Amino acid sequence: MSGLKTDLNLARPDDVYNAIVDAHKGLSPAQSEAMNAALVLLLANHVGDEAVIAEALAAARRAATKE
Repeated sequence: MSGLKTDLNLARPDDVYNAIVDAHKGLSPAQSEAMNAALVLLLANHVGDEAVIAEALAAARRAATKE
């Protein structure tokens, strides 16, 4: 891979967002956190590029800590 893709890369992003939200329905907060962790690890394994994963982690942390 040649770096983290940050431009929209989904044909139907709203459907993907809704699928993620729906997957959490009925889960306890702990189960939801566990599911998020599992999803992150599955997707990181799918990406398979440690440099891209590091870029994604940094970008996500910046987004989460932005005030």
